[in-house]
Amino acid sequence: MTDQRIKWLILLIPTMTIGLWEYIRHAFLLPYLSMELGNLLAPFIVLTVTLTLVRGLFSRLEASLEALRRERELSAALEQREQLAKELHDGIAQSLFLLAVKLDRLDRTAPEGEEKVRSLTAELRSTVKVIDEDLRQAIANLRKGPTPADAAWVIPLRELLEETAGITEAQAEFRWAIPEDDLSPKEKVELYACLREALINVRKHAKATRVEVVGETNGEGGFRCAVEDNGVGFLGDPLTVKERFGLRMVRDRSNRMGWTFIAEMRGDRTVVEIVKPGESLE
Repeated sequence: MTDQRIKWLILLIPTMTIGLWEYIRHAFLLPYLSMELGNLLAPFIVLTVTLTLVRGLFSRLEASLEALRRERELSAALEQREQLAKELHDGIAQSLFLLAVKLDRLDRTAPEGEEKVRSLTAELRSTVKVIDEDLRQAIANLRKGPTPADAAWVIPLRELLEETAGITEAQAEFRWAIPEDDLSPKEKVELYACLREALINVRKHAKATRVEVVGETNGEGGFRCAVEDNGVGFLGDPLTVKERFGLRMVRDRSNRMGWTFIAEMRGDRTVVEIVKPGESLE
C-alpha cells in the first residue's frame, strides 16, 4: 500500500465511520435508540475505529517514512563515499603516479656506478607501488558501499572477537551478512549479549587456535548466528556444569526472545548457535 493511499484512508475512515453509524442508526436502530444516546455513542465508535484501524495505518505510515529516511541517509552516505573515492583518485593516486614517473626518470639519469642511487630509487619505487595498491583497494572499498559488518552495533562485536583472538593467540574470522534493518533494537541488544558471552566462554575455557563469529540470514526475517572454535570442546552437557553460568544465560536469553539455542560439538568444532526461524525463501 502506497503512502498516498494510507493518507487518504486515514482521512476517510473516521468520516466513513460516522456516516455509516448515522445510516445504521436512522435505518435500523431509531426505534430502539434515543437521539441523545446515539449522539453520545458516536464519538466512542469513531474512537474505537481510530484505535483499531487508523492507528495501524499510522504505524505503517511511520514505518514507511522511517524506511525512506534510512534510504536517504544511505544514499547520502554513498554519495559522500563516492566523492571521497573520486578525491583520492584524482589527488593522491595521481600524485603517486607522478612520483613513480619521476623515480623512473631519476633512475635513468643516475650516473654510471651510482648503485646507491639506483638501490634507493628501487626501494622508493617499491614503497610507492605498495601505497598505490593500498590506495586503490581503499577506493574500491569506498565505491563498493557499506556492508552489514560495518554497522555501528556490529563493530564492538568484531572488536571483541579480535581481542579474544589476541588473548588466546588464535586466528579470528568474522563473517557477518545480516542486514541491520532485519533486526529490531531489542534483538540487537540481546544478540550482542549472547555472542559476547559465547566469546568470553571461548576466551576462558576453549584453548582454541581458531575462532569464528558467523551471522547469516536463513529466510525472511530469520537468522543464524554462531561462535565456533576448534578448542577442547565440551565435557558432557555444558549446561549442567556446576559454577558455569555463561551458556545458561545465553540459553535463557535466547528462549525469552523465541530463538533456538544450540551448544554442541560438530566434528572437531565447538559450536554455540542461536537461530531465529524465518519464513521460507521459496
